[in-house]
Amino acid sequence: MKIIKYHEKYKQDFINLNTAWVERFFVMEQEDREILSHVEDFLKNGGMIFFAIEDEKVLATCMVYPSGHNVWEICKLAATGQHTGKGAGSAVFKACMDYAISHGAEKITLISNHILTPALHIYEKFGFKRIALDRGDEYERADVQCEYIVPRPLPSN
Repeated sequence: MKIIKYHEKYKQDFINLNTAWVERFFVMEQEDREILSHVEDFLKNGGMIFFAIEDEKVLATCMVYPSGHNVWEICKLAATGQHTGKGAGSAVFKACMDYAISHGAEKITLISNHILTPALHIYEKFGFKRIALDRGDEYERADVQCEYIVPRPLPSN
């Protein structure tokens, strides 16, 4: 399995995986349609999408983008059901974190839902903490909000 940055040839995989994932648990909302139909806009504004690829097949994907004031958001984490347990979701999630941090993120946020326990486990594994939901108006299904505060380097003496 390899992790790669966005490539046009995998755009439809990003859309298909995320659509299937949302429809498996919920219903597509306006925010979903907005993101999936304007992928290039998020990329032009500094965002990135990562893919876990094996034998030219997309196993998982995840997006990260700057939301302002050194805050980044991770969204659209999705994996194919038949590849669950291979670590592909964790790998693309970590790639998004690393990308945001390398581009100046001081905080990374995300919103989710309590029924998505495998995803919540990934977030917690990488140091995200649950906080009070203050952004639930983006998605009706949102009932969990998490954030990761990027550790600051200790000052050198």
